[in-house]
Amino acid sequence: MTSGTRPVPIPADLRRLELVTEYGTGLQTTRVHRAQDGGFLWWQGPGAQVERPLTAPAAHLVPHLAAETGAALLTVPEPAGDGLLHRVAGTASAAAWLRDFRPQARALVAHSLASAARALRALHAVPVPDEVPLGTPPGLTRLRAWAYGSSELKDRTLAVWGEDRMARLLGWADDLAPDTTRDTTPGTTGPRTRSLVHGWASLGALIPPLSRGRVALLTGEDLAAGRPELDLGWLLGELVELAWAAPPHDSSDLRRVLLEAYGPGPDPVLIGRAAVLRVVTHMQDFAIYRGWDDELLGYIAFTAELIDEEGRRAVPQGVS
Repeated sequence: MTSGTRPVPIPADLRRLELVTEYGTGLQTTRVHRAQDGGFLWWQGPGAQVERPLTAPAAHLVPHLAAETGAALLTVPEPAGDGLLHRVAGTASAAAWLRDFRPQARALVAHSLASAARALRALHAVPVPDEVPLGTPPGLTRLRAWAYGSSELKDRTLAVWGEDRMARLLGWADDLAPDTTRDTTPGTTGPRTRSLVHGWASLGALIPPLSRGRVALLTGEDLAAGRPELDLGWLLGELVELAWAAPPHDSSDLRRVLLEAYGPGPDPVLIGRAAVLRVVTHMQDFAIYRGWDDELLGYIAFTAELIDEEGRRAVPQGVS
């Protein structure tokens, strides 16, 4: 364990339950336990490099969606120790299922993405009271901190990107989820974005059922204010990254499933830009919480291409 880190405690009331799997990084730890009722408990807590407990202060805004809607269950967590506990029907995320090349596994992921899209559309329609202190998604907060800070990854990235690409990326972040702590310029025009967004809609947070039950999307900690395209692009960015990093993963069918299930309305240009933000966020999170790896040199070149094309490869043609 490196200097400045701390051990991650297991909540006492989970110790007696069977541990199915455990994984994590310096950012977050995940443990999956088998519940006594036959379901599963996903506990997520701070990683060894995070000094604060996980909370979900805006979870009361999350709607309960009936199974008849075909939407995923937006699971609202319960506090447990210094982490959050979700009750779901599966032991593995959609990200894990995508590593299974059987046709039925891919069909399960496609079904899960369609369910997630319907759930996100319902979430995005929830009115957000002005008094609710929703800020920027934590992922974009970390991205901005990296862009304005100093690190080996930033130096190497700027050497390839140049200042212009970095400025464009930060502009997209401001368009999709304004940083309200920085948006204080006199004369700023236009309404503030007040859509409720998941903030970290990802394949790792999407849990298909093991046998029976509903697809679940772990929701709560990252709830924020932003544009709906942010959540859609976040998922599409992961699929595009997977297709690049682990061929022969052709994700075009899955990306189309997601957008068609969500329905019309979102701006495809903003979706593409959000997809780029997701890949860059993953790149910088990896460098911060796992350390430098020469694999990141490939990511720097790849993200430069994504910025130049504004993430257009993430959005299937003919879907709007």
